[in-house]
Amino acid sequence: MKPEFRLQNIIKEGLNDTFLIWKSELKNVFADTGVMIFFFLVPFIYPLLYAFIYNNELVREAKMVVVDQSNSSLSRKYVRMIDATADVKVVGACADMEEAKRMLDTKQAYGILLVPSDFSKDLHAGRQTTVSLYSDMSSLLFYKAFLLSATEASFELGKEVRMHNNPVSTEKLEQITVNPIPYESVTLFNTQNGFASFLVPAILILVIQQTLVLGIGMLGGTAREKNRFHTLVPVSKHFNGTLRIVFGKSLAYLVLYILVCGWTLVVVPKLFGLPQLASPFTLTMFILPYLFACIFFAITLSGFMVSRESPMMIFVFTSVFLLFISGISWPMHSIPSFWKATGYLFPSTPGVQGFVRINTMGATLNEVAAEYKLLWVQTGFYFLTSCLVYRFQIIRSRRLVHQQYQYMKAKHKTK
Repeated sequence: MKPEFRLQNIIKEGLNDTFLIWKSELKNVFADTGVMIFFFLVPFIYPLLYAFIYNNELVREAKMVVVDQSNSSLSRKYVRMIDATADVKVVGACADMEEAKRMLDTKQAYGILLVPSDFSKDLHAGRQTTVSLYSDMSSLLFYKAFLLSATEASFELGKEVRMHNNPVSTEKLEQITVNPIPYESVTLFNTQNGFASFLVPAILILVIQQTLVLGIGMLGGTAREKNRFHTLVPVSKHFNGTLRIVFGKSLAYLVLYILVCGWTLVVVPKLFGLPQLASPFTLTMFILPYLFACIFFAITLSGFMVSRESPMMIFVFTSVFLLFISGISWPMHSIPSFWKATGYLFPSTPGVQGFVRINTMGATLNEVAAEYKLLWVQTGFYFLTSCLVYRFQIIRSRRLVHQQYQYMKAKHKTK
């Protein structure tokens, strides 16, 4: 046979086997209820769940009680200024801290404002005073509402006290005295300072990686359990090449997760009014290497799963850890170097950072070039590791089949 015909037959056989493996993997996915839950139900439910939880973005009229030990006109004015803000509602005044704590215990209030007895005297004497704020930390939204309202009221009251203690001749001089450098706070990309706008996009990206890892890991564990020799690769002539196995399986997951990504990254943010500043082309070009990196990363890990339950026992708890080291819920500069480097082993870290900047801030691919390049590097690296995993499994499967053949042959001779 001529070399060109032999090469042509090899390529044709490889493409046919890749197609058969792709079709077989799709059948395995739709035949496994557990995998269907991870691939479809979880990506459908989790984004909706988190978006519903944080949909209001802010807490309005958080309940606060006041312990006013000063009981002066100035302290009462300060309490009224806090109560007038949109975020806090003063629901009562307590005689002491013990009574206020009991109201927190019974959830009649979620914060306590303690005004010291020398509050008015210190302010009129030009001295700094201290107001204590206590918050129920069952939700950071309560703490944020109380702190912002108390701080804003303190600034406003401080201006009035300064004008009263330092009278000037004209209104213009009065404004310069109390506010020498006027400032205006403008929140970029998150106008409400809400949790949903900054946290939910990171969760959406993380859900894609985690469901792929759990679903593909479950498929790998199931394959081992069903295989006669407990190997990842079945004994079949179609599963006789590393590239055709990796390409066939990865294409099956890619086809399924194109739909999942459309729902998770496009439809869900639109349903809940989250920021969407990315152009469709930029978003597609960025998500493509992220999806490939997650798929090959999951295929690599699936080679080490010995049962269906292994992925759930090993990977489920890592979600919170990965969210922290992504630099979204915890500042990246505050993360130790070791954990920062560990984070970049996972596709979710550059994926979260890049997606948030693209979708929330309208960044281009050039502006997220570091994350984009890292995702392609991870794609290449995990593609090689997944090939090594399946190459090892093919060799092991062949060796076990050969040992079984030799054993049966020897047994037949003895008879």
